[in-house]
Amino acid sequence: MQNDHDLIKEYQNGNISAYDQLIKNHLSNTVGFFFNITGDRMVAEDLAQDVFFKLYTHLKKFRFESKFSTYLYRVKLNAANSWLKRNKWKNILHLDQAPDTGERDTELEQEWTRKELWDAVAKLPNKQRKVVIMRIAKEMPYKEISEVTGMTEGTAKVNFHHAVRSLKEWLNND
Repeated sequence: MQNDHDLIKEYQNGNISAYDQLIKNHLSNTVGFFFNITGDRMVAEDLAQDVFFKLYTHLKKFRFESKFSTYLYRVKLNAANSWLKRNKWKNILHLDQAPDTGERDTELEQEWTRKELWDAVAKLPNKQRKVVIMRIAKEMPYKEISEVTGMTEGTAKVNFHHAVRSLKEWLNND
């Protein structure tokens, strides 16, 4: 199996099947990344498709200054940030508006809590939001976060700490 850089070089030389292989290598990870954020398989697949379309148009100019996985994380992170900004106004149906069946629907409550969390994440400052997405959705270590974002490990930790404190405050006040 060829590594990512070899596949990109082949793609840059006109071999479309090399791009197809690159997608196959990273598709499930990319869809999983977005599913952790959206909780919706179809939305996750749409976002992954958007990412791979962007890659298709921009990989011709890839300069090999960083690892492809780092580059791909940046593209996914930007797509996730855009999605969160676009959809932060969308709230799940409030529980007081849901029909009362007399039974407790824990699945709906869990989904509501998940949406509430990601709506709150969307309100965070950009740096904090990026770090939270990478820590929560991808469970990335701070070292890798620092490589992807260009901030130091210490700065990533501080941004995560401030983000968690803000999220707890916002979610406890609701």
